Amino acid sequence: MENHSVYSVGTAKEVVLALINAINHEDFQGARAYASTDMQFQGVLGAHYGAEAYFLDMEKMKLKYDIKRIFADGNDVCLLYNLDISGVTIFSCGWYHVEDGRVKSLKVVFDPRPILEKKK
Repeated sequence: MENHSVYSVGTAKEVVLALINAINHEDFQGARAYASTDMQFQGVLGAHYGAEAYFLDMEKMKLKYDIKRIFADGNDVCLLYNLDISGVTIFSCGWYHVEDGRVKSLKVVFDPRPILEKKK
């Protein structure tokens, strides 16, 4: 019997793009299917350990990704994208590592100064 679950996509690139697409459409339940439950996130403004903590933050921030470039090497995918955060567009880079068809870790880098300035 074949498994046709939502997360049975092929390559690491396809997994990451499916995750981003779900987040862009605010389908956070669907997005969870592409993330490992013990996913680790490291970003400029903090870290999250576990998919649930990561997605709780995503639901609050309602980020929108505008992907500019995609680089894939085996289980690693790098995205260069503009990210709309609280009305500020930030150029960002995300390094996604996929294991067993799900995102296991994500490291994000960007210049946070425009966000910090807006909060003043």
